[in-house]
Amino acid sequence: MRGEENPQPQMFSCVDLESRVPKHHPIRKVRRIVDTALSELAPVFDEMYADKGRRSIPPEQLLRALLLQIFFSIRSERLLVERIDYDLLFRWFVGLGMDDPVWNHSTFSKDRDRLMSSDVDELLFEAIKKQAYARQLMSRDHFSVDGTLIEACASLKSFRPKDDSGDDDGENFHGQKRKNETHQSSTDPDAKLYRKSLGKEAKLCFMGHVLTENRNGLIVAASVTEAGTKQEWLAGSDMLSTQPIRPGQTVGADKGCDVGAFVTSCRELGFTPHVASKARYSRLDGRTTRHEGYKISQKKRKRVEEPFGWMKTYGLLAKLRHRGKENVDWLFRLTATAYNITRMKGLMA
Repeated sequence: MRGEENPQPQMFSCVDLESRVPKHHPIRKVRRIVDTALSELAPVFDEMYADKGRRSIPPEQLLRALLLQIFFSIRSERLLVERIDYDLLFRWFVGLGMDDPVWNHSTFSKDRDRLMSSDVDELLFEAIKKQAYARQLMSRDHFSVDGTLIEACASLKSFRPKDDSGDDDGENFHGQKRKNETHQSSTDPDAKLYRKSLGKEAKLCFMGHVLTENRNGLIVAASVTEAGTKQEWLAGSDMLSTQPIRPGQTVGADKGCDVGAFVTSCRELGFTPHVASKARYSRLDGRTTRHEGYKISQKKRKRVEEPFGWMKTYGLLAKLRHRGKENVDWLFRLTATAYNITRMKGLMA
């Protein structure tokens, strides 16, 4: 028997929003991890906002929405707010009711900018790490470090002379020498012109760095620097310096870190450098490379590439949407937090 379509919509519904989300949906595990971390940040949020004035978007809902944007690869705040309006799953995760009005996209972007001026990214990152350590999902002994280039939100046409000399109009620059010492992007002055290797094209970009532990590949530290040859091992040393010192700690890295500055810095910090040794002029010798632990570190080191692949494919970092080193660093750390949450969801299962 053919069913009949009722063109008259129902005025009221007795089904609540909680029942609309399946009990075994993976997003429920993500919500529990995020809510536990946000509950620890409640005192920080109380100090950030004034007691009087117009009410803004709750920071908890704002952070949940930003995480949803990363999880589902939504490229703009306008599309994100539109998705929250009609998607019941998004409404449930953010914390809005069935009849709650959704914010305007410009209001959302303005409150997001205010939140990006604080250190909430670091606090949320550490709160998620605290849960991972409590569940013994992260190692405190063996690490890997690496960096990647992130294309800036700026065009090569904006890379012009700092002193406005010459007839360089940003378009006809063939045959001209363009260097970071003499040129600067008018769109994003913090971005630097850099190329990954010989034969590759030069782009305006930043360099993102992560320090991962070797047990499950979770991110322990994340930072963004200017693009440069020395930045990879300098940032690696800075991230290692924030870790507690324990006997027998090791750190793996690629051949780019087989330099005296990084190897010496690791040893001074109490870490045994397990970097991939160069064929010539390597800073490591048989006293390090002959051990079985060195071979294991080289196998585990490849997992440090997995966060970069996820962050660029799903986390919207293939091409930046924000300008300025501080904003890029904030977004990069939030994306690293989202990666840890997705990994923890699978490991907790």
